[in-house]
Amino acid sequence: MLQSIRSLVEYRDLLLMLTWRDIRIKYKQSVMGFLWAIFMPIIIVAAGIMVKIAFSYVSKQPLQTEHIVTIAVKSLPWAFFVACLRFSSNSLISNPNLVTKIYFPRIIFPVSAVISQLFDFVIASSVLLVILAFLKVGASLQLLWVPLLILILLFLALGMGILFSAANLFFRDVKYLVEVILTFAIFFTPVFYEVEMFDKWSTLLLVNPVAPLLEGLRACVVLHQAPDLMWIAYSGGVAVVTLLVSVWSFARLEPLFAESI
Repeated sequence: MLQSIRSLVEYRDLLLMLTWRDIRIKYKQSVMGFLWAIFMPIIIVAAGIMVKIAFSYVSKQPLQTEHIVTIAVKSLPWAFFVACLRFSSNSLISNPNLVTKIYFPRIIFPVSAVISQLFDFVIASSVLLVILAFLKVGASLQLLWVPLLILILLFLALGMGILFSAANLFFRDVKYLVEVILTFAIFFTPVFYEVEMFDKWSTLLLVNPVAPLLEGLRACVVLHQAPDLMWIAYSGGVAVVTLLVSVWSFARLEPLFAESI
């Protein structure tokens, strides 16, 4: 782990260059430009609102502003997490020439893919802040938990992205498996709903390490309450272990990359 960190520091200029390349390619000759950064969160929010409207119709309870704000607050980090896994899992196989012909730490590819998604996340977060201010959501000291929750989500996305990028190099159908998992994962992650709605099943839903983070963001931003520290610690532990295992596995497999790509 320390060796990988030292390598990233030593090759930080290349890391920044590849990150900027990924950002530039995404927006180059794009009609929507920076609107792409908020396009996916908007789609997720719209889908969530439709789900909430359906629930409201069935339960005969009116749709409230809090429900819309909750979906918006959860959709943004979920879209960021999904984008990180999609781009990082393909980061090695999309750069065959660099992987085989130039020596540098290959872990730079999935790391740069994740960092490039932070650029979109920052833009979308700025838009979300404006929306929250317009809806008069308010602020409290509980917002100080938000950076920690986002950092844990970043570590989790980075760990899974590094692992998937290596696996996808040896087994090319991994990228299709990732797409399938991400497509249906939203139904098992509390993006469109709250965990407490399921009573007995709430603990099972929170086993998903992303779930406590999304619920924690809702508690901090919408409800102005502290997150459940036990479950946040659980998510943090899973994120750290995943990152450590992924970095170790990546380093062990890296000598085989050139002959397998």
